[in-house]
Amino acid sequence: MPRGDGRLSHDLDPQRPGPQDACGVFGVWAPGEEVANLTYFGLYALQHRGQEAAGIAVSDGSGVVVYKDLGLVAQVFDEPTLASLRGHLAIGHARYSTTGGSTWENAQPTIRATSSGTTIALAHNGNLVNTAELQREVAERGLVADGATNDTSLVTMLLASRPDLSVEAAALEVLPQLRGAFSFVFMDESTLYAARDPHGVRPLVLGRLERGWVVASETAALDIVGASVVREVEPGELIAIDEDGLRSTRFAPPEPKGCLFEYVYIARPDATIAGRNVHAARVQIGRQLAKEHPVEADLVIPVPESGTPAAIGYAEESGITYGAGLMKNPYVGRTFIQPSQTLRQLGIRLKLNPLRENVRGKRLVVVDDSIVRGNTQRAIVRMLREAGALEVHVRISSPPVNWPCFYGIDFATRAELLANGLDNEGIRRSIGADTLGYVSLPGLIAATEQPKTRLCRACFDGEYPIELPAGNLIGKHVLEGVGRRVASEASDATAALVATSGGVAIHRP
Repeated sequence: MPRGDGRLSHDLDPQRPGPQDACGVFGVWAPGEEVANLTYFGLYALQHRGQEAAGIAVSDGSGVVVYKDLGLVAQVFDEPTLASLRGHLAIGHARYSTTGGSTWENAQPTIRATSSGTTIALAHNGNLVNTAELQREVAERGLVADGATNDTSLVTMLLASRPDLSVEAAALEVLPQLRGAFSFVFMDESTLYAARDPHGVRPLVLGRLERGWVVASETAALDIVGASVVREVEPGELIAIDEDGLRSTRFAPPEPKGCLFEYVYIARPDATIAGRNVHAARVQIGRQLAKEHPVEADLVIPVPESGTPAAIGYAEESGITYGAGLMKNPYVGRTFIQPSQTLRQLGIRLKLNPLRENVRGKRLVVVDDSIVRGNTQRAIVRMLREAGALEVHVRISSPPVNWPCFYGIDFATRAELLANGLDNEGIRRSIGADTLGYVSLPGLIAATEQPKTRLCRACFDGEYPIELPAGNLIGKHVLEGVGRRVASEASDATAALVATSGGVAIHRP
């Protein structure tokens, strides 16, 4: 669905979305500060990573309260709500669903009380690939689910199922069981925790406040709350922050495989990942594009906003004038009106409109970040030709997306990926461009200034760094089916989806 921050997403048809973002997580331990407000601002900075739901959990030392709902951060929270969330530590989440549907029950943070009275709240960025296996363990332990059908709720239940252990000790038992991508922020009444999977697929950074600590998906969220960047949470690391300070424990040896697509599209341009500024990386990708796919043209234009840095780089390297050719409606956001098919076909004009005086009679280089199904590029090429462009040369700042992601980005299925069924010439004809050029995979990797061995490139080359389960025990709605199978196989367990109770406060608007 349309991005809540007004940026263009590749979604002309709400029923056929393009690449959707990973989630955004935020955590803060800061006695004396308004931690709910800090979390709100942190989530606001991370809104681009997920627009389906938002939530905040807060503790004052005696109990944990969660407030969450479907919608954007600014829709879910207002001043009275934030004022009611008092405490000294908090975590927050902005969700795009990768496991489990878009329902209130699947909104995060998830929350669970142990039999010993400790409460655990957890927020997750990423996606686990052994969800069915975890569901089986939950059922075998006789744990009762709370209506959620996501991998995050399973992890929360497993953490809470060890009342004889501290939360920290329970985490050191549970985290090594998880396979897939996870950047967690979680909490109990007194302590903030952060953990990152051994491959570090999704980003997670640690920041310092004058009177506390912050963890967040991206450095931009630290900037907005006035925190200084300390370092990244390391792959395979568990951090705990409480009144005794910060302590770090390794639960697995690091095998870094950071997501390459973060550099292409997901992360904010003002973010820094593994020491590399994302905007600078995208400009360099554009320069590489110009070297690999030169063309005679009059004007380089971006598809706003995701194509802008690469278009700048392409213009700088090629010497072709950079300019605006497409105007974006800055107020495009989530719509609750499902348009007719006729209106969906015109959907691109809700978001973009050509600057006719700039493009008429021109040979254009149009720079975008990726092609998934080709709907967006097809509509843009047609629109520019109708506005009088003589030629439209499309340049893409990532290689062809041939494979789906199972680690936290919701691409189309492989059958729907345009590059899976067509070669470069077939894609060019499909979108109607005069020429089409993708940056090479080596060129993209070089722009990140990271070695190939430290990057997950699976969506481009099919090399998945984390083993995927056999059969069909994977996918966004895996638990909707697995729960039924597990219930029939485990006679001593219940898979009934009922609300948890006791020791936990959950506010539902």
